[in-house]
Amino acid sequence: MRILALTGGVGGAKLALGLASIRSADEVAFLVNTGDDFEHYGLHVSPDVDTLLYTLAGLNNQELGWGREGESWNCLKTLDTLGGESWFQLGDRDLALHLVRTKLLKESMTLTEVIGHVATQLGIEHKIFPMSNEPISTRVNTVHGELEFQRYFVEQKCEPVVTGFRFDGIEKAQMVPDLTILSFDCVIICPSNPFVSVDPILAVPGMRDYLHSLHCPVVAVSPIIDGKAIKGPAAKMLSELNLPVTSYQIAKHYQGLVNGIIIDKLDSTNQADIKNLGLRVAVEQTIMRTLEDRKVLAQSAIDFAMSL
Repeated sequence: MRILALTGGVGGAKLALGLASIRSADEVAFLVNTGDDFEHYGLHVSPDVDTLLYTLAGLNNQELGWGREGESWNCLKTLDTLGGESWFQLGDRDLALHLVRTKLLKESMTLTEVIGHVATQLGIEHKIFPMSNEPISTRVNTVHGELEFQRYFVEQKCEPVVTGFRFDGIEKAQMVPDLTILSFDCVIICPSNPFVSVDPILAVPGMRDYLHSLHCPVVAVSPIIDGKAIKGPAAKMLSELNLPVTSYQIAKHYQGLVNGIIIDKLDSTNQADIKNLGLRVAVEQTIMRTLEDRKVLAQSAIDFAMSL
């Protein structure tokens, strides 16, 4: 059995770890958002890719949810004293990965090859694919104008009111060739932000057609629990776009792609409304506090998908 998991952000990485913990490298692969990628001080930074790499390697900062464990911030502090831009949290250990990635990309390696190289160095056996090797930049439209995603997310702390999204460079993007030759028995959309973590992946030309061509069950895990998001701005974005902050809205967002959705036991969303969309619903504990929680939800997602 082969599983493809679409992921981005901390919530996605948590479920990804659960999947990797119960399934071998031959059984599960990850397709990760790169719309958050940007250049900072000449370095190619891939936040969602790095969150996944650090999580799978057991190096992630569990307190912050991003970055490396045991991080220090000497470079960042020095940047600040020199009047440099210090709004983006570049840790000393984290810098090493950005330096290596930038060097390898300049040596004409593809982003897929770079991720594979780093994963191998970190002892990760599972395949990790970027959504594209071409640069794609998520832009957030706000009442104050358009912002690069990291400017909105980190520098502005998600405070500007959102009016929409744009994926710069998406027209020229292509799917990763190494992914398109693979087939899978189910697809799991992790509990990632639908607008800025999953939609960029789905917007890559040919991606939706590819997923449909697999002729396999597709399930999503809702990142919304009873009107709130565990982490990140998904609930705030829904509200500002005048959309219901519910798992029903998440199901509606993915309608036409997914066959079912997993919602949390604490979620008061009317399951009948989701079923009226033509989708199946499973109710599980989707809050992942421990590794065991991640593994249990991963197995539940697989079982649910195969039941479809």
